[in-house]
Amino acid sequence: MLGAICGDVIGRPYEFEAPTTNYDFELFTDQSRFSDDTVMTAAVADAILNERPFDEALVEFGLRHIEGGYGKGFKAWLLDVNRQPGTSYGNGSGMRASPVGWLSGSLAETIGLAWRSAMPSHGHPEGIKGAIAAAAAVRLALEGKTQEEVRSVVASLTGYDMNRSVEQIRANYPRFKVTCQDSVPEAIICAIEATSYEDAVRKAVSLGNDADTQAAIAGSIAEVYFGVPDQIAERALATMTPDLRQVYDQFVDRTAHLRPAIR
Repeated sequence: MLGAICGDVIGRPYEFEAPTTNYDFELFTDQSRFSDDTVMTAAVADAILNERPFDEALVEFGLRHIEGGYGKGFKAWLLDVNRQPGTSYGNGSGMRASPVGWLSGSLAETIGLAWRSAMPSHGHPEGIKGAIAAAAAVRLALEGKTQEEVRSVVASLTGYDMNRSVEQIRANYPRFKVTCQDSVPEAIICAIEATSYEDAVRKAVSLGNDADTQAAIAGSIAEVYFGVPDQIAERALATMTPDLRQVYDQFVDRTAHLRPAIR
């Protein structure tokens, strides 16, 4: 969860007005703060930690932080008093899924919980697939799978083309694609090919696409392999509101037994 939060905070300044393809971008700026990625990640964590329905938690946290930077469709879903299960295939289902990997007991449980976390708003098959891919990558890393093993299993679970390199993606990447199928595998590949937490996030942001979401997904996986440097964690966590920090602290307490698994 920490890796996702930090990725979101680092990527946010480069999401809309100022996308960058420069790997050496400024890591923190005066615009670095959490966005909808962090809010929805906290909502998913809260639902699992406190055994609440996912739709209830997503709506509660979403409305509390309604100006978090949601896509138009998801914001409309939040504000609709007569809301129905959504069929989005946007990458919002993947960006919020990392707590599932930590709070599951197995890959099979991860897949089921990821499916449930996506369904309230992202019930399209591609939306579900994006959540499963992001959560499974985290779970596989926690189970000690190598980065290359994660590549193979995610491809098997989803049918995503995971054989590309970051540089191959960069050479052919369309600007600002926010669908799961056009951003989740790319984000996972950034983590698979990373040599450090910061390297994963820099790769994800500098693809020049949906920077904060891709960095959140890549960062959530890279956290397991490399940990998050203290100076990055401190800067990102300092931007959080008390309600989000409360969920984060509860999550850290619940997952303390998994921390030795972080290399």
